[in-house]
Amino acid sequence: MLEPKNNDELPPIPPKRYFTIGEVGELCTVKPHVLRYWEAEFPQLKPVKRRGNRRYYQRQDVILIRQIKSLLYEQGYTIGGARQKMTESPGDVAASSINASEIKSLVRDLEEVIARL
Repeated sequence: MLEPKNNDELPPIPPKRYFTIGEVGELCTVKPHVLRYWEAEFPQLKPVKRRGNRRYYQRQDVILIRQIKSLLYEQGYTIGGARQKMTESPGDVAASSINASEIKSLVRDLEEVIARL
C-alpha cells in the first residue's frame, strides 16, 4: 500500500487524449490490477475499450482515479465508503482532494519558513 506522504508527488497529466493502463498506473502510482478492480467497484470509471479489449483512459478518468486514490489512501475511506462518497457528491470529492493537497503544501512551506528562522 502507498504511504500518504507519497500521494502528493504525482506527476502532471500530459496533454494527451488517451492513456494506456500502464501510463495511468504511472501517472497515479497505482498498479494496473488495482485499476481493473476499481473499474468493477466504481461505476463512474469506464475507460474506452478497443481492439482486443484494451483499455484507453481519458483525462477525466485519470482525474477520477486520483480522486479515488485520495479517498482510499489519504482520507481512509473503505471501497464502499468511497463509492458512496463519489455517488453522493462527486464535485465535493474533487474540492476536498484539492484542498487537502493545498493544505499539505502550505504546511510544508510554513515548516520551511520556520526552519529558516
